[in-house]
Amino acid sequence: MSILHNVILNISAGIKHILPAQPCVLCGSMSHDGLWCAPCDRAMPYLDAALCPSCALPTPGGDVCGRCLQHPPLFTRTTAVFAYSFPLDKLIQAMKYGERLALACAFAEKLAHRTDKNHRPDCVIPMPLHPAKLRKRGFNQSQLLAARVARKLGLELLPHACRRVRDTPSQSALPWKERKKNVRDAFCCDADLSGRRVALVDDVLTTGASLNALAEAAQKRGAVEISAWVVARTLPHKR
Repeated sequence: MSILHNVILNISAGIKHILPAQPCVLCGSMSHDGLWCAPCDRAMPYLDAALCPSCALPTPGGDVCGRCLQHPPLFTRTTAVFAYSFPLDKLIQAMKYGERLALACAFAEKLAHRTDKNHRPDCVIPMPLHPAKLRKRGFNQSQLLAARVARKLGLELLPHACRRVRDTPSQSALPWKERKKNVRDAFCCDADLSGRRVALVDDVLTTGASLNALAEAAQKRGAVEISAWVVARTLPHKR
């Protein structure tokens, strides 16, 4: 490790302790490390095992999983930071339904750090909400995530490239087998994506039905390589 790198780390550590501490959103102790403290961060369900490059499920050696071999998704690779389990699941629910929007910034920072620097897209597109649901909720958490990630990585954000044209029931309320049918033809893309590499951003990937339907809309408008970037991945034992 270089002397310059050590100096930068020491400066960063000094600045962090000068800034005001805030209560950790998980345990309540005072934290200089962001919205949650360092001990709670170590307890977060990070996806550190080898993962299927297509859907981010754990696989031996990081090989493509059997499901993706049989039914490849339209997105070619998935980046996920966490498993969708406690306490991360409660934080995502607090962001979406409790309007704890500062969490979107924290999640976006983690997601930006996790993305593959060797496979950068040309643009970033958030998972759209139907206008009726957007009016009810007041914000689109996926757009907040996408905006922060795009800014952090210096990528073009296309917040209105895709639209949700059918107000479908929430995927989380449906059995797995019905989710693909629920989002069929639910999206359209208004932007010309000819020859462009696209990253689709969402908060949670479970079956992948919504992201696959959105990828289909982007593909119809010329996208040549589509990635899925999500904060959390639901694992099989959590289904």
